[in-house]
Amino acid sequence: MEKNVKKTIVIPLIITIVIIGILYYVTIPPINIQSVQFWNFLIWCLIIIAVCFGIPRAHDASTSFISDFIEGINREGLGYIFKFRERRAARKQAKASGNKSAVPKRSWLFWVIALIIFLFLGIFVGQVASSPLFNARAYSDLLDVKDGNFAEDISEISMKSVPVVDRDTAVRLGSRTIGEMSDLVSQFAIDEGWDAYTQINYESQPYRVSPLIYADPIKWLMNTWEGLPGFVTVNMATQDTQLVRLPEGHYMHISTGEHFNNYLYRYVRFQFPFEIFGEAAFELNDEGEPYWIVPTVKMRIGLFGGEDYDGAILVNACTGETTKYDLEDVPSWCDKVFTADLVYGQLGYYGKYRSGFINSLIGQTGVLVPTGSPAPGLFNNSDSSSSTSGASGYNYLAINDDVYMYTGMTSANSDESLVGFALVNLRTKETRYYTCAGATESSAMSSAEGQVQQMSYNATFPLLLNIADRPTYFLSLKDAAGLVKMYAFVDVQQYQIVGTGSTVADAQNAYIAALTNDDQVEIDEGAIAESGILPTVDGQIEAIESVVFDGNTRYYFKLTGDPKIYIASISANEGMPFLRAGSRVSVMYTEKDNTREVTALTLL
Repeated sequence: MEKNVKKTIVIPLIITIVIIGILYYVTIPPINIQSVQFWNFLIWCLIIIAVCFGIPRAHDASTSFISDFIEGINREGLGYIFKFRERRAARKQAKASGNKSAVPKRSWLFWVIALIIFLFLGIFVGQVASSPLFNARAYSDLLDVKDGNFAEDISEISMKSVPVVDRDTAVRLGSRTIGEMSDLVSQFAIDEGWDAYTQINYESQPYRVSPLIYADPIKWLMNTWEGLPGFVTVNMATQDTQLVRLPEGHYMHISTGEHFNNYLYRYVRFQFPFEIFGEAAFELNDEGEPYWIVPTVKMRIGLFGGEDYDGAILVNACTGETTKYDLEDVPSWCDKVFTADLVYGQLGYYGKYRSGFINSLIGQTGVLVPTGSPAPGLFNNSDSSSSTSGASGYNYLAINDDVYMYTGMTSANSDESLVGFALVNLRTKETRYYTCAGATESSAMSSAEGQVQQMSYNATFPLLLNIADRPTYFLSLKDAAGLVKMYAFVDVQQYQIVGTGSTVADAQNAYIAALTNDDQVEIDEGAIAESGILPTVDGQIEAIESVVFDGNTRYYFKLTGDPKIYIASISANEGMPFLRAGSRVSVMYTEKDNTREVTALTLL
């Protein structure tokens, strides 16, 4: 008897506990009913129990119900499965006659299988009940979108702080840096995964940062006791790249490149077993110390719907110290709590479902979609959150030491016209929407490429800037090798207005000149002067002459004590024909070799 108990209970119980423990250690699911991963873990636990306890009892009488069921199918075919009433009547008759041996027993295996089916049904029902079909309004309210004033909210920033390279170029620059470190290149590599190279603001400059990882499992085994010796920083404005080496004894021990207990998600799981984790981001605090920002997930709609973040866990990558913050208490140096993919998807929900689910498919009154996302329709209703990547639908913008996700918004028919754009703070999720008719990012990219079509350059996904109170796309132009060769500014509202140049300053000057010389654009010259975008000089006209060129009058003049020749058209100032030697003027200009092209002129 003791031998039988040991065979059928004790040994299977030990094996079950060991296998479930290994499964939990590998998959590290949250113990949280709102996590599908947790439900799947329970299903696998039941399967393990069924297998471990079922094998030793394969010939036990307790499995007679399964045997009788299989025998019934063999005897009467698949129709036996649906003869619930007949089987129930047979059990009642046998029970009433007192013939207990004739009553099929429902074994423990039956109840395990029934529980597995129940869990599968629970997942299915939970997902359906949490879907936009029944909660369209709740999905549209995941983002609190407020109207904004572009000129007031987005101040003009110095071009010295504007990223001039994209993520792909940053990865190329970073890979060169590790190659220069002969003592590290054989043991470590730079993390170039899809979630690496986080864009942050550091020392008032836009940076991308990524940690080192072990080159392979053998190198991990050789170096894990000391940890990862540093990380890479790429200044997105200056393109300066640096491999930052940490002090010895203060290396990074908590990382997504580690294994076992030092693996980031496993490390925080054992401390916070009930939290659902979002995508972690690698960042630096104000002192340059490496941290991992692990957002905590809250499902806000039904059981499984409306994924959102309600806080973050900050993990010091060197010491392993962890601190959990509510969303409103997250330190200001954290630039990326929310992932761009998450808020991009929520912005898609806002645009699609604010007038109901049916309207998003039929009629589509007021339906908007983020650029790069497929338009919703009766036969195409895929979620925005899974339809794009950072290279095709959004970019990042630095405002007041915070990082914002930018994306344009188009109408439901996915035409090439922009109806507005949105900015989402990736730390607080504060969202502003700006109504602005204009060209989509793809149209601006095509316009910039067409400006230098003889070069066959490819445009990067644009950034949104404020140039003289006008929404303006800024993008880089790369050759076939992925190297940045030129830069371009494209007006959002009039995307045929393009300024290109081999330097950012040249491209900006060409753009301002194109704006001021375009009759269809009303631009505040005072705003240009106050912003300091273009240089301005005050002086007295020494000599002036007019020349007719291709039917247009051009005015050439010199200022007293200035050797440069200034060239102006009537668009610079309607009083140009009345200027004489001795007139005092304030001139805003762009540099053109030995001459200066006047973009605006004011009489003093």
